Amino acid sequence: MAGILDVIIRTVVTFVLFMFIAHIIGKQAISQMTYHDFIASITLGSIAGNLTFNTTIQFSHFLIAALLFSGIIFLTTIFSLKSRKARAILNGEPTVVIENGKILEKNMGKLKLTMDSFNQALREKNAFDIDEVDFAVIEADGELSILKKQPYQTVTKKDLDIFSSGLSSFPVELIMDGQMINKNLEQNHLTKSWLLQEIKQRGLSPSNVSYCVRGTNRQLYFDLFNDKIHSPVDAES
Repeated sequence: MAGILDVIIRTVVTFVLFMFIAHIIGKQAISQMTYHDFIASITLGSIAGNLTFNTTIQFSHFLIAALLFSGIIFLTTIFSLKSRKARAILNGEPTVVIENGKILEKNMGKLKLTMDSFNQALREKNAFDIDEVDFAVIEADGELSILKKQPYQTVTKKDLDIFSSGLSSFPVELIMDGQMINKNLEQNHLTKSWLLQEIKQRGLSPSNVSYCVRGTNRQLYFDLFNDKIHSPVDAES
């Protein structure tokens, strides 16, 4: 029983500790898998696994290792922000693999990138014909960025001389899971009474509203708990 309790305590402490570490490291290190982040994630994962289940090693030693390694990650992150050379070493640099519509085979070889994998990455960027691509770059985090040749680029409103006088705004969630989000209401100078009035004007019941968001066009979108869809397209069996 004591062994089970020890594992439970270790698991809870590990979760809390690594949530704290994740906040210190920051969102960028979590979302982008560069060289630096790859090493960090593997090492921290190993420490977390041992911290949870390896009861033969002192608990304090794992805590010291986790905190020390997190400190190293934090310092290298700060260092990379201060120095471009350090950033290139720690995070890697983008590599051009197509220039002016020509494939750079040497760069492909350095990246150990096969044409099969490259064509798949192009298709994921909606470029099924490689002849459409003017420039292609493998970013430091392994993602592919492309610039299509002018005839294949997406037409914008500016290209068509179509301009809208309306200003866009950032979407604001006002109700989630049936609960009003007071913080978002206050930050956008909105009131509960205004929102309730908008709900009633649409003939809806506040208790039946599952989700509400004010979109980029400042229009309200409502989703109800009871959508009255009797035959869903994709229902769980």
